[in-house]
Amino acid sequence: MFSSLTVRNYRLFFVGQVVSNIGTWMQRIAQDWLVLSLTGSATAVGVTTALQFLPMLLFGLYGGVLVDRLPKRRALLFTQSAMGATGVALAALTLTGHVQVWHVYLAAFAVGLATVVDNPARQSFVSEMVGPDQLQNAVSLNSANFQSARLVGPAVAGVMITGVGTGWAFLANGLSFVAPLIGLMMMRARELYVVERAPRAKGQLREGLHYVAGRPELIWTIVLAGFVSTFGFNFPVFLSAFADDVFHAGAGSYSLFNTLMAVGSLAGALLAARRGTARMRVLLAGAVAFGTLEIVAAIAPSLWLFALLMVPIGMFGMTVNVTANSSIQMSTDPAMRGRVMALYMMVFMGGSPVGAPIAGWITDAYGVRAGLASGGAIAAAAAATIGLVLARVGNLRLSVGWNHGHPHVRFVPREAREQLAAAA
Repeated sequence: MFSSLTVRNYRLFFVGQVVSNIGTWMQRIAQDWLVLSLTGSATAVGVTTALQFLPMLLFGLYGGVLVDRLPKRRALLFTQSAMGATGVALAALTLTGHVQVWHVYLAAFAVGLATVVDNPARQSFVSEMVGPDQLQNAVSLNSANFQSARLVGPAVAGVMITGVGTGWAFLANGLSFVAPLIGLMMMRARELYVVERAPRAKGQLREGLHYVAGRPELIWTIVLAGFVSTFGFNFPVFLSAFADDVFHAGAGSYSLFNTLMAVGSLAGALLAARRGTARMRVLLAGAVAFGTLEIVAAIAPSLWLFALLMVPIGMFGMTVNVTANSSIQMSTDPAMRGRVMALYMMVFMGGSPVGAPIAGWITDAYGVRAGLASGGAIAAAAAATIGLVLARVGNLRLSVGWNHGHPHVRFVPREAREQLAAAA
């Protein structure tokens, strides 16, 4: 489960990311709280979040082109330094009492700009640290790292905001970037796997899109991830409505739902690390299970049953995320990896801004149960449809049986007689 941590360079990277991810979650909570305190407007909080994700939607593909041209470790030293400086600047403004809401907007947009390069660089740099044999395990541990920080960071931020104020939370996030910077500088360059960088040339963005379009294993994985993230991952809309409107339980239940989902996500990431391979059937099965469980949760009659369902929903959601991520990296030419990962992250992260208004409209018009059920149904239907398309293209058929007392479902090649019959 933790085999990639035996690689020294990746171990340094992992430890640095543990510290930095906790700081990032702290800043997210402090940033929203500060904007709400300054404006009293939930819309302003939404604007802040939108500004942080907007650069990825606008410039994500160009970020991938840059990542393929640049040395990834050097690029990460720059982007991590920039994000740390943003946290320190926001802390200085807040602690001196000069902060205004436009400062927070500007900081959120600046972090988003850094993320345009930082995200695909971090994703593709993993393969240079651990090589192809440990890639699936390392990608899974990265996700486990992020989910662990999701459990710790908001809690620490809550204590810090209550005790000493939001400014110190910003400062803690800014200083947390020292850890990954030290880790990057301590890496041994001779132990990195050499990857040929793309030379500077015209048409590289178009070249990346053509590359993905010509690889069915990439395009269908990205399409499925897009459907799941756009329609199935709108939990801020659904969970708050279930806590308040359906179960009338308040903010405590909303926090419980998110915590249990984070626990499930962490378990899903660790199980993916243990599997060691990224198979298309695991991705499709995980997406079907994820969507089906959302439908079951939508009709759950009690708060506790709904809460318990958050654990497997988080687990299968993370299975989809990790499997898609590692499958794309392992199927991509190293010289194209930055552009392909940028496209994947743009689709996956950009799904929520598109899907959230749709989910909100369905929830307002037909109720939150219908909203959650429809999102799960679309995710499951997309996975089933893509599975059937790939089976038809690959001349496969579905085989259902039992193996040592357990159900066994897989796609197998059609028998020769079936092929002759089809030809006739």
